[in-house]
Amino acid sequence: MTEQAISAAMPYESRFVTVAGSRIHYVEAGEGDPVLFLHGNPTSCYLWRNVLPHLAGEARCVAMDLIGMGRSDKPDLAYRLVDHARYVDGFIEALGLRRLTLVLHDWGSALGFHYARRHAANVRALAFLEAIVRPVTWDEWPRTVRPLFEKFRTPEVGWELVVNRNAFVEQVLPGAILRTLSDEEMERYREPFREPQSRKPVWRWPNEIPIDGRPADVDALVGDYAAWLAASDVPKLLLYARPGAILRKDLVAWCRERLPNLTAVDVGPGLHFVQEDQPHAIGEALRRWYGGLPG
Repeated sequence: MTEQAISAAMPYESRFVTVAGSRIHYVEAGEGDPVLFLHGNPTSCYLWRNVLPHLAGEARCVAMDLIGMGRSDKPDLAYRLVDHARYVDGFIEALGLRRLTLVLHDWGSALGFHYARRHAANVRALAFLEAIVRPVTWDEWPRTVRPLFEKFRTPEVGWELVVNRNAFVEQVLPGAILRTLSDEEMERYREPFREPQSRKPVWRWPNEIPIDGRPADVDALVGDYAAWLAASDVPKLLLYARPGAILRKDLVAWCRERLPNLTAVDVGPGLHFVQEDQPHAIGEALRRWYGGLPG
């Protein structure tokens, strides 16, 4: 079979909805029950551009830009996890998304799992990759990037690296993809964060990761949804790459052992931003799983 190309083009037109006084950007394709795609740091709905077409014939696919990211507005916020959660909740209500399937990556997973725990009656199924499935320790964090993330979490140093030097976009993002992004693709990821003052959300995210119990409120929030995931029979799809980055084989094994009603699919070689290396394997796995969900 001929290998499918990975396109740099976003094939869907921009849409906006107002939530809490700010415009949230999103794209949409297809009809039927809704599937909401949530990205993480430092990306946007652009990350899903080659995945959505695989499911658009089966469902109403919606991919949003988190507040302060992508083409969404950038209000003056702390940009903590709970701030993002309020906008995700508001977005779901504004679009009237019911019987919702969530497709989650990176911090989008924390937001989606947190939503699902609080609104289980509105969640039909969960799919996730390179996700934050539970609090972790520094010993579990990928050794190759631990020193860098420790710097990100050191106040003055982290601000200099992420805000002034744009290290998360220029280094972390391309460094966690196997292939080399084209100039067009890199420009799309740079677009929301051209000015240093726009990078506060990107700086905040690594400081929110629940590592060794800190920050305590995020650790508790993630612990709560981890317990819910282990108790809930909601259908779950784990898409994992080899070797992965934050969801490597030990955490894949943890998910297999602890999470009921879980389907696990190997989508091939990848690091963290797997959608940029294996979008078609992800899309086809999603389509097959989604088609088999109970009505």
